[in-house]
Amino acid sequence: MHCPSCQVEDTRVIDSRVIEEGGAIRRRRLCSKCDFRFSTLEEIEILSLMVGKADGSEEAYDKDKLVRSMRLPLQKRNITPGRFKKVVHQVEQQIQMKAKKDKIDSATIGEIIMRELRKLDKVAYVRFASVYRAFEDVSAFADELKKLAPRPTRKKKTKSPKK
Repeated sequence: MHCPSCQVEDTRVIDSRVIEEGGAIRRRRLCSKCDFRFSTLEEIEILSLMVGKADGSEEAYDKDKLVRSMRLPLQKRNITPGRFKKVVHQVEQQIQMKAKKDKIDSATIGEIIMRELRKLDKVAYVRFASVYRAFEDVSAFADELKKLAPRPTRKKKTKSPKK
């Protein structure tokens, strides 16, 4: 690793910490020439994963595309950047677990995203689902909204004491 101050390649790691539930490692480094201290962040990256599209074509997995598809329905929602990053990490973990022989269907990715958005923010879930599921009419959209509504709980009938 090159020192950002003096450009010497001889730096050493003085501290390492796992962050983001194991998705990244933060390393504190020290330049052996000028004693400049700096930090680096190493993130796990999904490599050589192919995504099968509905039309039968394939394309390389693109984390930026995943982030964009999740960020759009979350616009103007009260989700912190840290929480968003954590959810993206959870989605990527599930993608890695569901991939078979370095391939996953785009439909599977969409279902994973919907499941995580539903847990995170119901409005974002509905926004994403409206595009992903391509509702044909308002009634299909309304049915999806009904699934999100809290179900009323039944009150148990209690017998009143006899006098």
